[in-house]
Amino acid sequence: MASLTERMIRAAKLDVSLYEEVEADHNAMRQAMFVVILSSLALGISSLSRIGVRGLVWGTIAALMGWFIWAFLTYFIGTRILPEAQTEADMGQLLRTIGFSSSPGILRVLGVVPTLWGLVAFVTSIWMLIAMVIAVRQALDYRSTLRAVGVCLLGWLVQGIVLYVLYGISRTA
Repeated sequence: MASLTERMIRAAKLDVSLYEEVEADHNAMRQAMFVVILSSLALGISSLSRIGVRGLVWGTIAALMGWFIWAFLTYFIGTRILPEAQTEADMGQLLRTIGFSSSPGILRVLGVVPTLWGLVAFVTSIWMLIAMVIAVRQALDYRSTLRAVGVCLLGWLVQGIVLYVLYGISRTA
C-alpha cells in the first residue's frame, strides 16, 4: 500500500492514476478521511486569529459532513441524473477519490500569515476544485470532463443549500 504522504502529493499533482488507484483500493478510506481532516485543520489553523478554537473544531466537523454530503450528492447526480453509458460507481469510490482531492487544502495552513490568507484561500480552492473534477471523472468512469464539471457544480450548489438550511436550523435551536 502506498504511503499517505506519497498519495497526497500525487493527488495534489493531479495525477489521474492516483485517483484510479484509490478508487479501486477499498483500504484507502481511512487515508481519504485523514486527508479531509488534515485539510480542514489547515484551514482552521489559518483562521484561528479570526475565528478561534471553536471555529477550528466546528470547521473540522463541518468539513467531514461536507465531504460526505458532497460525495453522496455526486454519487446520486453522477449515477442517476447524468451518467454516461459506462458509468459504474459506489459511494466508497467517491468518498475515497473526493477525499484525496482535498490534498491541496493542506497548503491552506499558509493562510496563517494574514497578508497571504486571501490568496492562499483562492488558489487552494481552485486547485481543490480541479482535483475534485478529476476525482469525479475517474470515480464515475466518465469520458467527458465537462460532464464531471457539471456534476461537481450541481453537487456544490445542492450541498451549499443543504448546509445553509442546516446552519439556519442550528441558529434557531
